[in-house]
Order: sequence, then C-alpha cells, then structure tokens
Amino acid sequence: MALFVLSLLVLGLSALLALIVRRHDRLAMLAGSAGAIVGGLLGLGPAMVAALGYPVAPFAMGWPLPGAAIHLEFDALSGLFLLPTLLLSVLAALYGAEYLRSYQGSGRLGPAWCCFNVLVLSMALVLTARNAVLFLVAWETMALVSFGLVVLDHERPESREAGWLYMVATHLGTAFLLVMFAIMGERAGSYDFGAIQALGHQAGTVVGVPVLGHAHGAALPASLLFILALVGFGAKAGIMPLHVWLPEAHPAAPSHVSALMSGVMIKTGVYGLLRTLTLLDGAQAWWGWLLVAIGVASGIMGVLYALAQHDIKRLLAYHSVENIGIITLGLGLGVLGLAHGADRLATLGFAGALLHVINHALFKGLLFLGAGSVAHASGTRDLEHLGGLLRRMPWTGGTFLVGAAAISGLPPLNGFISEMLIYLGAFGSLAEPGPVGMSVAALATLAGLALIGGLALACFAKAFGIVFLGEPRSEHAAHAHESGWPMRLPMVVLAVFCALIGLLPLQVVPRLAPAVTVASGLHADAVAGALGGTLGTLRGVTLIAGLAMLLTALLAGLRRGLLSGRQVGTSPTWDCGYLRPTPRMQYTASGFAQPFTRFFRGFLCTRLEVLRPAGLFPAQARLATATPDPFQERLFGPLFRASAQTLSHLRGLQHGRIQTYLCYIVLALLVLILWKLR
Repeated sequence: MALFVLSLLVLGLSALLALIVRRHDRLAMLAGSAGAIVGGLLGLGPAMVAALGYPVAPFAMGWPLPGAAIHLEFDALSGLFLLPTLLLSVLAALYGAEYLRSYQGSGRLGPAWCCFNVLVLSMALVLTARNAVLFLVAWETMALVSFGLVVLDHERPESREAGWLYMVATHLGTAFLLVMFAIMGERAGSYDFGAIQALGHQAGTVVGVPVLGHAHGAALPASLLFILALVGFGAKAGIMPLHVWLPEAHPAAPSHVSALMSGVMIKTGVYGLLRTLTLLDGAQAWWGWLLVAIGVASGIMGVLYALAQHDIKRLLAYHSVENIGIITLGLGLGVLGLAHGADRLATLGFAGALLHVINHALFKGLLFLGAGSVAHASGTRDLEHLGGLLRRMPWTGGTFLVGAAAISGLPPLNGFISEMLIYLGAFGSLAEPGPVGMSVAALATLAGLALIGGLALACFAKAFGIVFLGEPRSEHAAHAHESGWPMRLPMVVLAVFCALIGLLPLQVVPRLAPAVTVASGLHADAVAGALGGTLGTLRGVTLIAGLAMLLTALLAGLRRGLLSGRQVGTSPTWDCGYLRPTPRMQYTASGFAQPFTRFFRGFLCTRLEVLRPAGLFPAQARLATATPDPFQERLFGPLFRASAQTLSHLRGLQHGRIQTYLCYIVLALLVLILWKLR
C-alpha cells in the first residue's frame, strides 16, 4: 500500500506543480505528463498484486470531518478496475504530451495537466475508498476536474453546452448517491464500508434502515438502495436513458481525455454498482431482469445512434453507451444467477462483465486516441471530409483497424473473449432446468448480443472505410500526416494488449476468479470450477483463430513470392465509362449507413433534408441527414429548461445582504433541530 500512496502523492504534487508553473508551457507540460506517467506506473504494481488475489495492507488515518476517515483498501475488485485505469492514464499522458502542443501560448496547459492528474488521482481514490464520505469527496472531485477538461476550449459554445450538461447530469446522479449513503450510514452507525457490509449481510435480503431523523424508524427494503445506486452510478456509467451527457462531453474534451473518460472514468459507475451489491446481501431476481433490460436497450440503441453519426468522436461516444450495455447484460445475468442459486450463470455473467470492463478500456482508449490522431493531422472530425488516410497515416490506420475489429467482437481479439463468456453463461442457463424468468433473460441476452455485434460491425466498417480507405474527400484529408511517436506508441501498446488477451484467454480468464469471487460473494472453489469449465471452449476458439492467422500469413507469403519476379503496376478500376472520377463519387458516411438507419427509422427519428436536382442542367442538389438524441430533445431538454425557468424565480432570495443570509442559516438550523427532536 505504501507504493500506492506514493503514487497518489506523485499525482497530487505534479498537479499542483503544473498549476504553479502554468505561465511556462514547457515546465507545465513536463510536470503534468511526467507526474501522470510516474504516478500511474507506481500504482500498477499494487493493483496487479490485488487483482490476482494477493493481500495488500490497508491504509487508514483520521480525518477531522464527522463520519469521515481516509481509509483505503485493496481487494481483487479494486485491483481489477485500477489496472486499466492506471495503464490508460499513463498512455494517455504520453499521448497528451504531443497532442496538447497546439495549446502552447494559450495559458491552458497548466490547468489542463492539473485537472488531468487530479482526475487520475480521484479515480484511484474512488476505487480504493472504504469510507462513504471519502468516496463521495473523491467522486465529486472526479466530476469537477473532468468538467474542467470538457470545457478546456471554453470559447466554443458547444464545449460550454457540453460542460453544463455534464455537470447537471453528474450532480443529479450524486444526489441519489448522497441519499443512499446517508441511509446506510444512519442505520449502520458508521460510514465505513465494513460496518455497512456487516449490517447488510446480517439483515439478509432486507436491510433495516430508519427514516432519517428517527432512531428507530421503519425498515426499508434493500431494493430501494439498489435503485438509488442504479440511478446514481448509472448516470456516470451512461446507461440509457441517463446517457445524454456522454455524446456531448466526450467529443468536446481533448482526445486523450476522451479516451480516459470513455475508457475508464465511466467504469467507476460500474464499479460503484458492483461495490453496492457487495454491501447488500441477498440479490433479488427482478434486479437481474432490470439490468438485462437496461443492457439490451443501452446496447442496441447505443450502436444504432452511433451508426447515424457523422462526427467520429461522437460515433465513438455512442459506442461507449453500447458497451456499457454489454457490461450491464453480464451483471444482470450474474445477479439472476445469485438470486436463483445458479452459480455457473452468476460466475460467467460477472466474469464476462469484468473482463469487458478491461477490454473496453483497451479498445475504446485505442479508438479515441486514433480519432484524436486523425483530427490532429487533418483538422476535422467530420467523416464526410475524410478518406484515403491509410496511405498517409499507416500506423494510426492499422491500430484503429485492430480497435475496430476488437470492439465489434471479432476473433481473435479481446472483445470476442468477454462476450463469449456472457454467451456461454446464457447458453448454459438455457441448457439447464430453471425458472422461466431466467430463461427469458438468457434469450434476451443472446438476441441482444447478436444484434449488437452485427450492428457494431456495420458501424465500424463505415467508420474505418470512410476515414481510411478510398480517396481524400477534402483538402483536410489530402494534407494529413502521420502523428509523432509520442502519439503512435500508446496506440501500438493498446493494440498489442487487444491482441494478447484475444490470443491468450487460457491465461487471462482463470485470473478473473479473485475479482469474480469478491463481486459475487460465491465460494472461490465454485468460481474457479465455473471458469475452468470454459477453458475447453476457449482453447478451441484460440486454436481456430491461430490456424486462421497462420493460413493468412502463409497466403500472404505465397502471394509475395509469386509476384517477386514480376512487374506489378497500378491502374484505375472500371468507372462505368466515366473518364474523370472524383472523390464525390465515393460512398459517403450517410449513404453507407442509410439502409440501417432507414430500417430502424422508428427508433432513430432521423431528419432528412433534400434539395432535389431540377431542370436539364441542375445547378445544385443537396442531401443531409441529422439524428438528434430523442431522450435529450424530448425528455431531459424540456425538463432542464422547465427546472431552470422555475428556479429562476428563487433569485429574489439572493439580495446580497449578509443579515438576510444569516437569517436563512438560523432558520435552517431551527428546522433541523425541530426535525431531530420530534
């Protein structure tokens, strides 16, 4: 634990130093990036030890705040979430050292690196905190500094709008968490997670909690605490329909920050939900059904809205919603397995979800870094203005292709392995006799995963093809260039990890057992046995994938050998007799996705703007599509506007007179005293 505490100190001090020397761009860049890299590397060791199930000594000290304590502790669950968090933080910091050079002279490098390092620090504290007050302080710090990174380009109206939406959404979620922890702490008599967990396990499926303000209140069911956790943590994770901030905030932030937010920050919501489940013993079946339903909805709707996007970072942001849906599907199966005593289903559901947490951090981090490299080189994120970048940016294109195949769940890459575990759990529950509800949930999971996988493949065929293949559609793409090695190296490392997990599942999957044991509460032998039962299937998949790769390499070598003694030339393909083809004759992003968006138009509500050609020699014609998020337009947008209009009437209470404010404080204290005494 001493090494982990040292990593936190390095992150905190480097953040402070970057802010102090903010007037000197080079020093701020050096202090921020070096501090993030060193701090992250120092914390990786303890995280790995804990993730493998080995004990790590806790750290505790007093804190002069009622109910609070600086209590940090590692278990396998914390370690497993910390591994991708710190790894991606290190790589994003290295990437940002070159990416942020365009901000030199703006005076923003110091604050940007300060916020970045504090973001990493706060995420590490969230994952290791064992006191509710410390957890909430770290949670709120994480929200504030990520807001600062989202609005880094605050002169742009879209950045300010994205930051405002993110701040409102994250604070609504925090409000639910405050209520949840207040109920838990009041009943347990302590805000320490150990005391809360002891109370939850003692109470069974019902946690006795009083009405706040009463020493002996009526008992409230654990289901209330689960719903509070689902809403509070789900808002951060980006589950449907609480996702509306995500497609706005991720494109607005710098690309290495987008990688960190999408790859690991939203996973703190998944971690919080899992940690809450460990505090509440006795999972109920309807919790699992609800999680499966949310997972199917988030997965399918997320990938559908991604298909309709023209901004590459916005497309990737909606895929975060999709992958959170896949993770939620795994959690739903796991909770159902616990509720019905199906240990194998519970193990494989939790294992698939936890492995997908790691996998998503790797390939989504890679894809956002690749998108940032494209935007950095071409000056645009609009798919319709790109094309032909593979020849100009081979490293970015090659690694982006690996990430695209991985997120689509194609073998032999890592996304396939985590989804395979969820598939095996669902198929296994159908093969064994059990409750009808569990079978229905398994069928919904199988159908949902299959549809999500097919749509994701179509979406990334569009993204990779439009951006990297064909001819440049604009001057932006025609003059693009490959990024430097500080930006290339993180993408290569992430691509290698995507391939290693996909090729070595026999070494990776059994090592999930300690984290699955903590998350599920099952006996370690039952977890190890269920995971061991998947190794035969995974061995066959690995063998087939290896043979396919070997065959591909042999065919490539044979082709090269056959052509080695011949002269190879190039010529244009047949162009229907037209002698002067232009890039405008290529597929557009909208045209490629049109069959899918048209088929699902009832869900997408895509707006079509058409200017048809007229006359024998038409002067112009135009077709444009836009797919706004209906949850934002029809639900949260009107709700937020109505709230702002209503709350604006309270501005009259703010007179600027100290006497009035003192009167407010006295009245509030009197109300609290009367509430406590009644």
